[in-house]
Amino acid sequence: MPETRILLRWTALVAVSAALAYGLSRAHFPAALLLGPMLAAIIFGVRGAGLSLPRPLFAAAQAVIGCLVAHSATAEIAATLREDGLIIFAVVGVTVVAGALTGLALTRLRVLPGTTAAWGSSPGGAAAMVAMAEDYGADPRLVAFMQYVRVAAVVLSASLAARLLADGPGSAGAGAPGEGWSWAGLAATIAVAAAGFALASLLRLPSAPLVGPMLLGAILHATGVLDIALPGPALDAAYAAIGWYVGLRFNRRTLDETLHALPGVLAATGAIILLCGSWAWVLTYWLPIDFLTAFLATSPGGLDSVAIIAVGSKADVSFVLAVQTLRLFVVLATGPILAKWIARAVPGEAPRESS
Repeated sequence: MPETRILLRWTALVAVSAALAYGLSRAHFPAALLLGPMLAAIIFGVRGAGLSLPRPLFAAAQAVIGCLVAHSATAEIAATLREDGLIIFAVVGVTVVAGALTGLALTRLRVLPGTTAAWGSSPGGAAAMVAMAEDYGADPRLVAFMQYVRVAAVVLSASLAARLLADGPGSAGAGAPGEGWSWAGLAATIAVAAAGFALASLLRLPSAPLVGPMLLGAILHATGVLDIALPGPALDAAYAAIGWYVGLRFNRRTLDETLHALPGVLAATGAIILLCGSWAWVLTYWLPIDFLTAFLATSPGGLDSVAIIAVGSKADVSFVLAVQTLRLFVVLATGPILAKWIARAVPGEAPRESS
């Protein structure tokens, strides 16, 4: 029966994910519980397993990561924005411009249509980019392909950088509130996550399941009103869910349909990461931060994955999250404008207005 086959495939995916996560953790990679499931899911997706993570589970995983970030992102983030606001805006601006130039280059070279290249090259908010792209005349399949190739490449490069640059071995949950939790604290954390999600949805904030719990939880945690409590297994499950969601977006059909664009997409992804890495190196001369912190801060998304790696390594979490969060809002605000600009900058391209 189909249900039995699906169950067997999920069982196999969980087993392969656990094996890869264990191997990566033994090699002292941060976010091993994210990397292992993501790599396993990519393999299963490309081989046509036909699996997908239900959206509510992904939203729940994002909420857990939001609470994890809230535990680490205290009032120091506000202080960081206040003290280094101009530099942070410059970091965000360089990354956004890099994405726009990449989209323009892909369009000029006729690798992809203008609007599709613009949305696919936007450095952050992958799920939101895919959701909004079709309304602006872009092919959502190509946008999803570009976005999740970039997310996977960023996770791999950021994890490798954290592994090589950290002073000591990190773990997937280092710095997380996985120890000493109580049922009362867990219930309060779940209530805050639900309230944050509802409020963010009401305000139409981007990535509401992640941003809502993160902002509300950070305020309550920083002021001492609430001590974020999350058991280790909940964090592990959230890491795995994020990895599966990203990895299972890759499938053979999408790869076959976009094979002609693959070299350009990979080159563009590598160029963005290298450009951001170079910008990170420059930042270490302007600010009293280490290269790992600068690299994670300038990495072109996604926020949840980079947050997991930052918390599990020796990076300055407050600075990384300040930059990443600000860029998420900037990218979502400028995405439609840049998409129209790129499409109009190339002869023959005509962007479609959102309905």
